[in-house]
Amino acid sequence: MADEMGKVETEVNEANNQKKKHKGKHDKPKPWDDDPNIDHWKVEKFDPSWNESGMLEVSEFATLFPSYREKYIRDVWPMVKSALKEHGIEGRLDLVEGSMTVLTTRKTRDPYIIIKSRDLLKLLSRGVPAPQAIKILNDEMQCDVIKIGGMVHNKERFVKRRQHLVGANSSTLKALEILTGCYILVQGHTVAAMGSFKGLKQVRKIVEECMLNKMHPVHHIKILMMKKELENNPALKNESWDRFLPKFNKKNVQRKKPKKKEKKEYTPFPPPQQPSKVDIQLETGEYFLSEQKKTAKKWREKQDKQAEKSAENKRKREEAFVPPKETVKGNTSKSEEEDLATMTMSIKQKAKDFVKKKRDENVNPEDYITVASSEQPKKKKQKSKFSFF
Repeated sequence: MADEMGKVETEVNEANNQKKKHKGKHDKPKPWDDDPNIDHWKVEKFDPSWNESGMLEVSEFATLFPSYREKYIRDVWPMVKSALKEHGIEGRLDLVEGSMTVLTTRKTRDPYIIIKSRDLLKLLSRGVPAPQAIKILNDEMQCDVIKIGGMVHNKERFVKRRQHLVGANSSTLKALEILTGCYILVQGHTVAAMGSFKGLKQVRKIVEECMLNKMHPVHHIKILMMKKELENNPALKNESWDRFLPKFNKKNVQRKKPKKKEKKEYTPFPPPQQPSKVDIQLETGEYFLSEQKKTAKKWREKQDKQAEKSAENKRKREEAFVPPKETVKGNTSKSEEEDLATMTMSIKQKAKDFVKKKRDENVNPEDYITVASSEQPKKKKQKSKFSFF
C-alpha cells in the first residue's frame, strides 16, 4: 500500500514539473547564432512564393491631407497609383473629402506592404515629394514622423529651435542627412525621416534633444563624425568609445531677471471715485456757459497754443543764424614767455649741432693729402700782351 502511494506521488510530481514553465527555456544557443555567413540584421527582400494563396481579408487605411497639398497630390497621383499597383495595392483619391485610401487586393502577396502603403500616404500628406516617398515601398527603407509641436509651448522659442535643425542655407540638415544616411524634411510641427533603423534612431534622438534644448545639432554632428572615424579602426571594435568622444558642457547664460511688481498694501476700502467730466465743468463754471461762449473759449485757447508753437519754432530757426562766441586770447604771463624762449633756443641749438654733424660726415680726406711735386700740375706761361718779335 505504501509502495502504491509513493508511486502516485512521484507521478504527480513529474506531471507538475512538466506543467511548470522555466524562465529562459527557449534562450538556449542555436546552431545558426554563431554562423558568420548569416547577417542577422539584414532585411531580406520578400519573395511572392512565401505567400502564394494571398490575403484572406481586405485591409484598408485612409489618410487626410491639407488643402495646400491638393494640387500637387492630384498631379502626382497617377505615378503613386502605378507604384502601388506593382505591389498589388489599390489606391483611391477623394478630392471632395480630401483623403487618400489604400487597400489590399487578390493580387497582394506581401502582408506588410499595406503598412508601407499607409506610410507612403502619411509622407505625401506631410510634404515629402512623391519620388522620394515612393522609396518607402522598398523593404530596406523605413520611415519615422517625429511630432515636435508639443515639445515647446512658446512660439518664438519653438521657431528658433526648429531653425537650429535646419541651419543657415540648410547646412546643418544636409550634414545630418550625410552622417545618418537618412532623408530628413522639417515641415510645420513634424519632422519626417526616411532611412535605416539605425539612422532613424539617431535622427529621433537629435531632433528631440534639439527641441528640448539639451544639445545643439552641431555637437551631435561632431560626435557622429568621430564615430565614423572610429568605425574604420578594427582594433577599437570591441572597446568603449567614450574616451574618444567630445563632451559638451551646457553653459548657463545670464538672462534678464523679470521685474517684480511691488504689491500694494491691502485696504478693505475702495479707492476714491474720480471726478467725471461734468463735475469738472461744474467746478470751473464752464457747465453754465452758452454754446457760443464755449466755442469762443475753445477757439481762443487754440489760437494761444498756435502762437506759442509758432514762437518756439521761430526761436529754433533763428538759433542756426546766431554766431558763436569768440574766445579772446589774453596776455600771456611771464612764465609762459620764458618757456617759449627756452624752447626756441633749444631748437636753434639742435639745428646748429645737426648742421655741424652733417658737415663733418661729408669731409673728403683726399682733399687734404699732399700731392707729390712730380705730379703737381704745370702752370701755363702767360703770354704778354706786347710781343716785339
